[in-house]
Amino acid sequence: MILEIRRYTLHPGQRETFIKVFEEMNRAALREAGMLVFGPLRDLDDPDKVHWMRAFQNLEHRDAIKQAFYDGPVWAQGVEPLVMPLIAHYEASVVETTQGFEGFNETASL
Repeated sequence: MILEIRRYTLHPGQRETFIKVFEEMNRAALREAGMLVFGPLRDLDDPDKVHWMRAFQNLEHRDAIKQAFYDGPVWAQGVEPLVMPLIAHYEASVVETTQGFEGFNETASL
């Protein structure tokens, strides 16, 4: 499985607005496009940071789904105009799980 670990630094005071848009619009749109989404997650050390992850079967699957999503009307006409003005900087790490990777379903309860 391929994971993208995404880290966003938002303009000061915009985190809750970003989270609201993510939870009310973006998460559903990403899932409908075929992505498995985890988050958003509030950074406990920085009030202007948010993290989230998305998962794909493989790199080819990732490329196809991302291209279809970002070239489509949901992103361009709905999500992008709302979230991009909130973001000061973002970065992503693309990683591959190992044979022994334990997904969230297999994790013991805390």
